[in-house]
Amino acid sequence: MKSIKAVTHAIFVMFIISLSARCCGQEDLDIADIAPMEIGEQEALYSTIQGFVGDSWNGTALYPDPCGWSPIQGVSCDLFDGFWYVTFMSIGPVHDNSLSCAQNLEFRPQLFELKHLKSLSFFNCFQSQNRFPVTIPTGNWEKLADSLESLEFRSNPGLIGSIPSSFGALKNLQSLVLLENGVTGEIPPDIGNLIKLKKLVLAGNYFTGSIPDVFGGLNELLIFDLSRNSLSGTLPLTLGSLTSILKLDVSHNRLEGYLLNEFANLKNLTVMDLRNNRFTGGLTLSFQEMHSLEEMVLSNNPLGGDIRALKWENLKNLVILELSNMGLTGEIPESISELKRLRFLGLSDNNITGNLPPKLETLPCLNALYLSGNNLSGELKFSEEFFGKMGRRFGAWNNPNLCYTDGVISTSHAPYGVKSCQKEVNLLESNLKTELLNGDMNETSHFIASMGFSSNATNAFWWTFLGEILMMGLFLILI
Repeated sequence: MKSIKAVTHAIFVMFIISLSARCCGQEDLDIADIAPMEIGEQEALYSTIQGFVGDSWNGTALYPDPCGWSPIQGVSCDLFDGFWYVTFMSIGPVHDNSLSCAQNLEFRPQLFELKHLKSLSFFNCFQSQNRFPVTIPTGNWEKLADSLESLEFRSNPGLIGSIPSSFGALKNLQSLVLLENGVTGEIPPDIGNLIKLKKLVLAGNYFTGSIPDVFGGLNELLIFDLSRNSLSGTLPLTLGSLTSILKLDVSHNRLEGYLLNEFANLKNLTVMDLRNNRFTGGLTLSFQEMHSLEEMVLSNNPLGGDIRALKWENLKNLVILELSNMGLTGEIPESISELKRLRFLGLSDNNITGNLPPKLETLPCLNALYLSGNNLSGELKFSEEFFGKMGRRFGAWNNPNLCYTDGVISTSHAPYGVKSCQKEVNLLESNLKTELLNGDMNETSHFIASMGFSSNATNAFWWTFLGEILMMGLFLILI
């Protein structure tokens, strides 16, 4: 009897504990786990997914609904008024158990009935540009205007066509990413309506035309990346209005014209990449006002101008400075040696002259220095320890008048492609002797010419003169 009473008492205690847990919020958790999804939401979700992965998928294995105990990989939901609604959808092989895209897929109109959708992304989904090309729908995006915050298409070569102007209706959009797709056409000016945008990445596509001058209202933008396209024309002036921007990348395009004086307004910019374009007009003085800049990459532009035009000491946060193949002139300013955070300095293939400042060795973080293809001259005055630390990351070849001190620097640490100053001295001495000998011969030629012989007869005269001397010597021996 006692044992039966003990068991009964234990069951009663467990019941009380369970009841207490429900009173403390467990009941809410259970309700959330089994909360239903609106039938219209579920039907819209299923049809949308079938458009991307095929009609063979029907969601029958999901219990009790797509947001319950066995959710769809790549789909997330939130509760609104006691019902589950889709807020996040990622299509493509992000994870091993992600939904796999069908070859012949489509955007179905039911996508735009997911009224609480905040994030929509497609990764490596639209694959065949020739057999199964897909274009972005031009309409219905305004139906997602109140909810959609992130829209991304990454690595979809089969996604073609242009950006719909209706994207401009997505008033709450914070991230617009079209990276490495097959999208063509011009960038629609309607993008300027996305005033809450923080990230704009349109890199690695086939966009043409000029960059629209519509960014004056994008005060919250942090990332601006239009690199690796075929954009032309000049930089829009409203880029200078992006006062919050951290990264500006328009590299690998066909942009031209002068660099903007308005860059001086970009006080928070840390990364600027303008390489591989057609900019001209020299280094703009606005650069020296960009005190937060950590990476400045301007290489492969016919910019021209004097490298000493800027007060480089103002850019104390620079870590990477790449100015190769720009037609720069002048001598390397010592003020660059004040950039104590600098790790990479690239000045190759310019028209830079003069001696190399020894103070560059004092840069504590420098681990790559490329100066090849210039007109630098004189003796390298860096220590052997410096050359040992840099190794092949020091490049100064194709500077014909540059040399290093033989004996001070061992052969193993000698800079690649730079000759020894001792060899240079020997070569100069050899050249000097040749010049002196030629000078004596020239004086003799002038003497002979003054005696009435033509300069063309000089060699014949000497051979005749030497022959007569030999005959006289032979005659004296015989006597």
